[in-house]
Amino acid sequence: MHMMVSRPEQWVKPMAVAGANQYTFHLEATENPGALIKDIRENGMKVGLAIKPGTTVEYLAPWANQIDMALVMTVEPGFGGQKFMEDMMPKVHWLRTQFPALDIEVDGGVGPDTVQKCAEAGANMIVSGSAIMRSDDPRSVINLLRNVCSEAAQKRSLDR
Repeated sequence: MHMMVSRPEQWVKPMAVAGANQYTFHLEATENPGALIKDIRENGMKVGLAIKPGTTVEYLAPWANQIDMALVMTVEPGFGGQKFMEDMMPKVHWLRTQFPALDIEVDGGVGPDTVQKCAEAGANMIVSGSAIMRSDDPRSVINLLRNVCSEAAQKRSLDR
């Protein structure tokens, strides 16, 4: 679950009861990330932590060893079809360099034309809505996105 809500604390238990296995919240939406991370874990879910484009990646860093996934938004949250913000890729690269085992996701404007930049920066999880849903062949778009990320991850592991 990627919870783009204010007061994400109130939705942890209902999402766990509904069967969610991962709860991703926006760092900007809570005053006590540590308590929320603890609550998510106590409710049996993995923890994802998202940051919006205007939030520095260093703001996420203190929590990186307590989470399962960091999500770098590559558009302003709110609606689909926005243009990919390539200037967010240094955040992804920094996270990959500092926390090599962390799952790193990008969300916003990701499709066949932008996925290579995401994967090369270090993203290993991709969210793609409009590029898939507006495609004449969604299956081929999904396969392309998956293959680009897999190949980049394999290259990173060989480069170590």
